[in-house]
Amino acid sequence: MNTKKVVIGTVAYTVGTFILAVVWHVLLFGERYRAFGYIEGEPKFVVGFLTILSQGVILSILYPMVQIAGAGILRGIKFSFLVGTFFWTSHVLAFIAKQPVKNVGLFVTMETVYLALQFGLFGILIGLIYREVHAA
Repeated sequence: MNTKKVVIGTVAYTVGTFILAVVWHVLLFGERYRAFGYIEGEPKFVVGFLTILSQGVILSILYPMVQIAGAGILRGIKFSFLVGTFFWTSHVLAFIAKQPVKNVGLFVTMETVYLALQFGLFGILIGLIYREVHAA
């Protein structure tokens, strides 16, 4: 395991995702997410940051272990599409399965766009971080 790349990947994921999450869910569309029932009360930014940090560590450790054809940004995007799809099912579909959501279609669309941005950005960054490593 290349500790330096794991740390860089973790920082890239954490900073990019945390900023995007706050801007998207709180600043731009906070009222909409409150209406969905997605946010109740004040967001717990420290818990959110620690959650994203944990995800960044796990994804940055996992990336070089997963066999995906390609190299550089293309490989990073493929990896991010795979893990992003998993996050989408456990995040978006699970949320609407657990509770009533006003305007399910809009919620699914907004979260799909958000996750596409989140994992698209991470795919590019992790691909650049590991660009000289070629997968089979």
